[in-house]
Amino acid sequence: MNEKEKLKAIEERAKRELGMLPPKEFNPEDIRGTFVKGTKHLRRRKESGRKPMKWGVALIIIGALLFIWHYLLTGSFSVLSIF
Repeated sequence: MNEKEKLKAIEERAKRELGMLPPKEFNPEDIRGTFVKGTKHLRRRKESGRKPMKWGVALIIIGALLFIWHYLLTGSFSVLSIF
């Protein structure tokens, strides 16, 4: 939304508040994306197109960390000693 469109929207909203224009009907499309526009983090993420981390990747990382933790505690690479 450029400056002219923002100014026009402010002007239209002011006229509606003063009663010069009829009240605007509710439209769910008007609020779509409002939260994303309001936060820098989500706006940047949407613009970059970066996807969130997948569940599989998270589980592999957790598994690797548990394996390293087990090695540090026991000094053994054998996972069977857990059971």
